Amino acid sequence: MTSYGSFAAIGDSFTEGLSDEGPDGAYRGWADRVADHLASLTPGFRYANLAVRGKLLDQVVDDQVPLAVEMRPDLVSLCAGNNDLLRPGSDPDAMAGRLARAIRDLRATGADVVLFTGVDPRDSPLLGRARGKFATYYLHIRSLADLYGCRLVDLWSMQGLRDWRAWNADRLHLNEVGHRLVAAKVLAALGVPDGGEWRMTWPHAAPVTPAARRADDARWAREHLLPWVGRRLRGTSSGDGLPPKRPHLTEWP
Repeated sequence: MTSYGSFAAIGDSFTEGLSDEGPDGAYRGWADRVADHLASLTPGFRYANLAVRGKLLDQVVDDQVPLAVEMRPDLVSLCAGNNDLLRPGSDPDAMAGRLARAIRDLRATGADVVLFTGVDPRDSPLLGRARGKFATYYLHIRSLADLYGCRLVDLWSMQGLRDWRAWNADRLHLNEVGHRLVAAKVLAALGVPDGGEWRMTWPHAAPVTPAARRADDARWAREHLLPWVGRRLRGTSSGDGLPPKRPHLTEWP
C-alpha cells in the first residue's frame, strides 16, 4: 500500500462536498472522508480542498491546478468538466486536451493523481439528453488515466449511484450516502485497506404512481431547474465569490 502524507483535492461541487452536510452544517463530502481515513493511517497528514461549486474546467485548470502544483502534495484528485458538459456547444474532445495539460503539470510534481469518470446520466431528465457527450469525455478520461499513470475512479460502473436515494433532491449532487460510496471507491482505487464498501444494492423501493412522479418532477423543476437556468441566463454561478473551504495544505485533525 502506498502511504500518503498529504492530499490536495481540486474541482467543483462534487469535490467540495455538496450536499453532504456535517454536524456543523458545513459540507463534508467524499474528499473529506478520504482525508479522514488517510489521516488515521499517517501522523501529521495534511489536506487541502480547493474545489468550489459551479467552476468550469478552465477555471479549475487556471486557478486551482497551479496552487496544487505549488503545494506539491503526495496525492491530488482532479475532477472537472461536468459543468461544461451541461452547457450547449461544449466540446468533450477539446476539453480533454485542456485536462491533459493539467494532468501533465500535476504528474510532473511526482504526485499520484486520481481522475474520475462521472455517473451514467441516462436516468436523469436533465443530463440524459447529453449522454453521448458525457460518455465521450469520460472515455477520454479513461485514456488519460492510462496514458499518464493516474488512478481511475470509475463512477459510471457504480450501480449504487444509479438509485436516486444516493442523491440530493436537486438530482445533481450526491447526498451523504452517495459521498460515502464514492469515498470508499476512491480508497479502493488507492489500494488503501478497510476504506469501506462501495458496492451497494439498495433495498426494493415502493412503486411510485405516475401522478406522484409528475408532481415530483414539477417540484424539482420549480425548485431546482428554473433557478439553475436563471443563473445560466444571467451568466452567474453558484460559486461566484466563494473561497475554497480549505485553501491551504495543513494538518487534518
